[in-house]
Amino acid sequence: MTEEKQSLEERAHNRTQRPQSDAFRSFIGEDWGARPAGPQRSAAADYLPARHFKLGSQFRGERLVFPAGDLQVRSNDTDYRFRAHSAFAHLTGLGGEDEPGAVLVLEPLPAGNETPEVTHEAVLYFHPRASRSSEEFYADSRHGEFWVGARLSAHEMSTLTGLNVAHIDTLRDALAKDLGEVQIRVIPEADAQIESLVEELRQENGLTTDASEINAQLAEAASELRLIKDEYEIAEMQKAVDVTASGFDEIVASFPRARTHWRGERVIEGAFFAKAREEGNGLGYDTIAAAGNHANTLHWIKNDGPLQDGTLMLIDAGAEVDSLYTADITRTLPVSGKFSDTQRLVYEAVLEACDYALDVASQPGVRFRDIHAAAMTVIARHLHEWGILPVSPEESLLPENQQHRRWMPHGTSHHLGLDVHDCAQAKRELYQDALLEEGMVFTIEPGLYFREDDLKVPEEFRGIGVRIEDDIVITKNGAVRISENIPRTVEEIENWMARLAQ
Repeated sequence: MTEEKQSLEERAHNRTQRPQSDAFRSFIGEDWGARPAGPQRSAAADYLPARHFKLGSQFRGERLVFPAGDLQVRSNDTDYRFRAHSAFAHLTGLGGEDEPGAVLVLEPLPAGNETPEVTHEAVLYFHPRASRSSEEFYADSRHGEFWVGARLSAHEMSTLTGLNVAHIDTLRDALAKDLGEVQIRVIPEADAQIESLVEELRQENGLTTDASEINAQLAEAASELRLIKDEYEIAEMQKAVDVTASGFDEIVASFPRARTHWRGERVIEGAFFAKAREEGNGLGYDTIAAAGNHANTLHWIKNDGPLQDGTLMLIDAGAEVDSLYTADITRTLPVSGKFSDTQRLVYEAVLEACDYALDVASQPGVRFRDIHAAAMTVIARHLHEWGILPVSPEESLLPENQQHRRWMPHGTSHHLGLDVHDCAQAKRELYQDALLEEGMVFTIEPGLYFREDDLKVPEEFRGIGVRIEDDIVITKNGAVRISENIPRTVEEIENWMARLAQ
């Protein structure tokens, strides 16, 4: 008997036994009830035209392509949970785990059709729901309703987003239209297949401009578009902070069990994840649950150590809500519920740096880089007072010296939003060198890290790592800490732990 040759893709279905009979195909398509009412217009939809115009006005007459990205294989035929590229989410208002493989295209209007508020027509290309009499309904594990639930129809997607929509199968023709006369750009590193398609079409139509350069310019502009948040975004940021606050309550309540578990750090991590997943989309980034000396590894995410009485626990965690906006909060807690004298000394120095940085951010004419400079003046002064700094604070703060950075090597602030490090592709003059403006959202997160093996600090400081991080929005009245309700002073933290960590 001759063996039938199968492709690797076909072999993935060897574990299944799909019904193939005509009788089944006919029978499964019969007698289904009416579908429930579709979605209402999303709260984000009203803000999309302004975002499209602000971006599109920088690229008049050009076709701009924003892939959501696609599912990524975790192992064999199972995928990671989907999370859309942030530029796509920002320009469509779609969040959650929706629409892998979708693509937003900002199609340039002819010069005579532009208005003072509209330069492009936004078209969302996606895979709409198939009928229940189709093979896709029961056999397609990527799109089929039996496998992944009912997708939106074209009409429902348009209602939800306020956008014009088209089937993803028509994307190639739409991207190819009038190329050569029309320039095309695609956000890089969102979807390799879409990037390859765009490059193939560019070559076919004689577009010779360096694609990497023009695509990077689009990524830069899309990143800078998010430097100033609108009212919807700020409300979503507050929502993310509120969910994160609930997650920190769960963390504190989990301390008794964490203290008895051989991987107590993972007990802490799991407690936060459960709340973030229940109340939001999940985590904005991998939680740092760093006990004792682990707190002195800035990106400690192994989270496999125990909690020991007499040490501190640094937790850096943020919930991502369904709109994909994330909080970013750090609290440092005493494992036994009370700070030692030395721990309190270090903690209150970091807290003073936080508060002074916020005060500076509230003043007129302040640039983003000034926040870090403000925090460092406090850090350097305390290191000098403790006899740790080998030079005066003023000398250490000079650019050519910076000895104090041995104990705080990271920056104090970063923009926050759809990405935990939002707007990362923005030009320096619009980020570090920019004046603070109403609508900016960022962190303030100074720290002090005294590693266990650091012979330049007194023995009682070794193994202590402290970071305090809050989320800030610039309003017309100055800088506001939107994470104020998450305990942050020594007294608040000790009372918090006495109340919840029973």
